[in-house]
Amino acid sequence: MRGRRMLWLVAVAAALVLAVVVAVVVTRPKPPEVAGPGPAPGPTPGPSATGDVLIVKIDDIAPARPATGLGSADVVYVEPMEGGLTRLAAVFSTRRPSVAGPVRSARETDYDLLAQYGKPVFAYSGAVPQIVQALHSPPLTDTVVNASPADTRGAYYRDASRSAPHNLFARADALPTTSARTPASLFPPGGAPGGGVPVTERTVAYGAATFSFRWQAGHWLIWQDGSPFTSTEAGQLAAGTVIVQRVATHPEPFPEDTGGGVTPVAETVGSGTATVLRDGMSFAATWSRPAAGSATTFTTGDGQALPVAAGPVWVLLVAS
Repeated sequence: MRGRRMLWLVAVAAALVLAVVVAVVVTRPKPPEVAGPGPAPGPTPGPSATGDVLIVKIDDIAPARPATGLGSADVVYVEPMEGGLTRLAAVFSTRRPSVAGPVRSARETDYDLLAQYGKPVFAYSGAVPQIVQALHSPPLTDTVVNASPADTRGAYYRDASRSAPHNLFARADALPTTSARTPASLFPPGGAPGGGVPVTERTVAYGAATFSFRWQAGHWLIWQDGSPFTSTEAGQLAAGTVIVQRVATHPEPFPEDTGGGVTPVAETVGSGTATVLRDGMSFAATWSRPAAGSATTFTTGDGQALPVAAGPVWVLLVAS
């Protein structure tokens, strides 16, 4: 009897030892895997060719100021309007503001201007019936995503502290997104060529509106009609590069307002002269754009490319 009990105790002890050994083996952490060498790094990428692009028509006459959201714009176009006034087309790609405005109507100048971006989102408050129809019909439906209040309900609101029609604002996050040609691909950055002339100020007159650019602290501070041009979220605006692009114009075939005012259409396809301001220097330039879907190139008199400096680009379309 005692022998059997001893055998039983030995068997139990052996089972316990085996269980401990198994537990140690199972719970022992696996050694970390050693990663092999990764792929060799490729070349540093250039400016992004495609990305989300939003273009907003922004009112800039006195009752509409200050604007909102312009501090986030990569490119700002100044378009001629009826009565010698101007309107802005602000291009957002690097970052969208939460709010942009005051938003105003589209014009015929926008047809070709937007086409070079591929198919950007276009935010505007409306337009005369002929322009609204054109923007919603081929071929323009291939070059623009319409994002007016009629197209994107709920993306706009009116600011009760301002008077209409200068109080319509877009919630940019509520607008569509798209893949289009980015400003960085259309305005490649780079160093300045030789041949520039030092300059500290340049004023551009449209008739009833003027823009002044003053070189201070490494950028071009912007004034409109003698006052600092500001955005509510960014204070006085500044540009890294200012392009005064001289263009042919023709009148729109229909009046834009009840007073019979006719808007000049800026012809941005073709070629002409320009002045490029960057780095405290002024460069005489030639611009060329063979087709609406092409980018505009700017070159010096001897054919050197004129890249832009770091920072926002302002393009003023001025009748030649």
